[in-house]
Amino acid sequence: MDSLQHWPVGGHLLDYACGSGRHSTAIAARWPGRFAITAVDRDQDALAGLNAASPDVTTLCHDLEAAPWPFTDQSFDIVLVTNYLYRPRLARLFALVRPGGYLVYETFASGHAAFGRPRNPDYLLQEGELAAHLPPDFDILDYFHGRVDTPKPAMIQHILARRHPA
Repeated sequence: MDSLQHWPVGGHLLDYACGSGRHSTAIAARWPGRFAITAVDRDQDALAGLNAASPDVTTLCHDLEAAPWPFTDQSFDIVLVTNYLYRPRLARLFALVRPGGYLVYETFASGHAAFGRPRNPDYLLQEGELAAHLPPDFDILDYFHGRVDTPKPAMIQHILARRHPA
C-alpha cells in the first residue's frame, strides 16, 4: 500500500469485497482525508464494525455475486480487491477503474491449498490469470505470483495496473 502515497489527493477509492474493512481503515488512518473511500461487502455486521472504526469511510452492503450490479454509471480512481475472487464479475470490476486510475488486486493463487483455505481451485488464480483478463487499455506496473510468508505462509497473485488516461 505504500504506492498509495503517490496517488491523487482527493481520489475516490473503492475497497471491493472489503470484509471487515482492514484496508479501508488502514488507508483512512494513514492518509486522513486524502481519499474518498467507499467500502462494499455483503456482511452487514462487518460493515457496522467498519463504520464504528472509520466513520469517514462510506459503506455499502451488497452481495457482489448474486444481486444486480450496484455500480451502474460509477467509476473510481483506485479499485482495491484483496482475498476475493469471482471470475464472472472480473470484466465489470475492471471497468470500474477510471481512465488514468489504478487497480490493486491480490488474492490466493494455485498452490495455496498446501497452506489452508481456500483449497477449491475456483477460488485460486492460475499464474498470469489476472493479467490475461485485464482489458488492453491497462498497463501492468507490478505483478507477483508466488509464496509469501507474512502475515502467514500463502500462495498469492498480486497485480498493480493503471488504466490508460483518456
